[in-house]
Amino acid sequence: MTNDKKKRPRDINTLAFQIVQEATGEKPEEEPKPEKNPAAVALGRLGGLKGGKARKEKLSPERRKEIAREAAKKRWEKD
Repeated sequence: MTNDKKKRPRDINTLAFQIVQEATGEKPEEEPKPEKNPAAVALGRLGGLKGGKARKEKLSPERRKEIAREAAKKRWEKD
């Protein structure tokens, strides 16, 4: 599922300019997306895939319970 809608700018002048361009049929210049380094993407994914399992194996059950308790406490503190 892709989101084809663009985010509207918050600046009122930029928003007005964009609306006028769309209304008159002029296309605004789109900024090219920077290309990602495939090697860096592969390394990041590799680390992400084994990160959770490795951390789970490294932590003791008591420490994991302590972390979960702290997280639950933080979640319930919020209003």
